[in-house]
This record gives sequence, structure tokens and C-alpha cells, in this order.
Amino acid sequence: MTSDKQAQESEITFPALSKRGARRAIQRAFVLVGRERAIRQHLREAELTTLWAIEDWDFEWTVVFDHGRLEFHRGRAGKPRLTYAWRTADDFFSHIEARAPGPGTFECTGDPAVRKLAEPVFAAFAIALRTVLANPVDDGGEPLL
Repeated sequence: MTSDKQAQESEITFPALSKRGARRAIQRAFVLVGRERAIRQHLREAELTTLWAIEDWDFEWTVVFDHGRLEFHRGRAGKPRLTYAWRTADDFFSHIEARAPGPGTFECTGDPAVRKLAEPVFAAFAIALRTVLANPVDDGGEPLL
């Protein structure tokens, strides 16, 4: 990676988002993750429900891994075997931007084997969300935010 690109990535700061805008960007990022062949192959045998939450916004979404497909649900759906939780929206976006959580800002609960299975999805989601926030448009060119 060139130093210009590294400098550009280190300067990325996310815009202030409404809950609606954040939900649309997050959902779009999961659509992009679901299109990645490597992720679909990785999850081809998995049946897993994950819950993602931003506590200060009282904001939850569920992602179901179903034999290579990702299903996004607003709110809580099913019984999650893995939960990702951030204390605040700022903590969530800082984690995505910095590629690492701040101390005491993030909690992942669930079986370590399940967490290991979900790690590539989380990494792909973070990349996809950074991409969506840098260029917030859908497939038809309509603005998301």
C-alpha cells in the first residue's frame, strides 16, 4: 500500500449520521458482504444467528448466516448465538474506522468457536461499511444518506 493511500485511509472520518441513515448504511454494507464469494463459501455450512447492538441508540439488528446466505433483520430476530454490542454510536463508528475497539467500548458474547466463524464476516462488514460511508449510494445511484 502506498503512503498516500495509507494517509488517506487514516484521515477517514465518518459523517454524523441519524439512526435512519446509519441503519441504511449498515444494511447496505451487509448487502455488499453477502455478495462476496469468499464469505458465502466460508459460511456455506453455517446456520447461525447474530445480534448486533448500539446501546445508547437502543438500536439492534440481526444477521442470520444461512448456508452461505446472509439475511439482515431490523431488530432482534430468533435466538442469537453471538452478540456484538457497542456502548455508544461513536464507539461503533470509531471501531469501524480505527479497525479496533477502544477499551471498554465493545463486547462480544458467545461461544469462541462461533466467534471465530463470524470473524471474517465482521472484517468484511467493517470494510464494506467504510466503503458505503465514503460513497453512500445504492446500486441505482440513489443516495443512502
